[in-house]
Amino acid sequence: MPHTPPARPADGRAVPYDPMVALPEGEPALRSRASWGAILAGAVVAVTLGIMLNTLGVAVGAGTVDAVARDTPDAGAFTLGAAAWFAVSNIVALFIGGMVAAWLSGTSDRKDSAFLGLGAWAVSFLFAAVVMGQVAGNVAGRAADAAGAAVRGVASAAAGATGAAAEAAQGVDPRAAAERLRATLTAPADVGRMTAEQRAAEIAAISADGLRQGAQLQEGQRARLAQLIGAEAGISEAEARQRIQAAETQVRQTAEQAAQRAREAADAAATGAARSALWFFATMLLSAIAAVLGARAGTRGLVLAHQR
Repeated sequence: MPHTPPARPADGRAVPYDPMVALPEGEPALRSRASWGAILAGAVVAVTLGIMLNTLGVAVGAGTVDAVARDTPDAGAFTLGAAAWFAVSNIVALFIGGMVAAWLSGTSDRKDSAFLGLGAWAVSFLFAAVVMGQVAGNVAGRAADAAGAAVRGVASAAAGATGAAAEAAQGVDPRAAAERLRATLTAPADVGRMTAEQRAAEIAAISADGLRQGAQLQEGQRARLAQLIGAEAGISEAEARQRIQAAETQVRQTAEQAAQRAREAADAAATGAARSALWFFATMLLSAIAAVLGARAGTRGLVLAHQR
């Protein structure tokens, strides 16, 4: 702080003046003007008012649903309306919370009031973040419990199916099963001499191998499959090759469409997350400005008394 020279004595003698007077570090100390009671009171008022206004928004939004007349806004309109209501509710709540914090602090300094309003804004958002984190944790816990119950149900069903399969297996003739396995393994190379079951088994095996390769058969597999399909369907190998090519094209197109839908879904999710984050940032910024303005509006004025 600037150091003023001492006043000249009445006798007119000069007093030596040194502008570089050293003071102890931190001196002179100003009195702390942080009123945590007022800040907490303003934050509690802001959070409570925000909950009340957002509850009113839920009631208004639910009232717009009309399943009978089918006159319900779409999901985009609902999302936009909910985001706008959330922002306005927080701005109004923080304005009043900042006003309460400044008024209860008893300060008459507008700069002090602005900082008190920022304190109420920060405490209210931290409280809301803690509550939202607990709610998200409870939801995640319930989802995990539901998933665990589903897994246990699947395991029970699998166990039941295994038991049923075991019971059914007891009624299977081992000799007949061994005979079918021997017939499949010893199937002739000539498709004309194979049974329908043998041709179907080999067609399934070649098709599964082609799917593992990305719906792209090797030339030898394609030729063998054409012979099997031709013999099974009673058509020429050329027509069977056309069917195989059409099936491969259809499988590749289906896979490409699924991959495209997955990329579009991921892109939409990323875009939605970015927009939500920007909207939340804008809401926090506007709420901070509203808290400061409310605190300045709640600053007490000075009463000057004039002595006559």
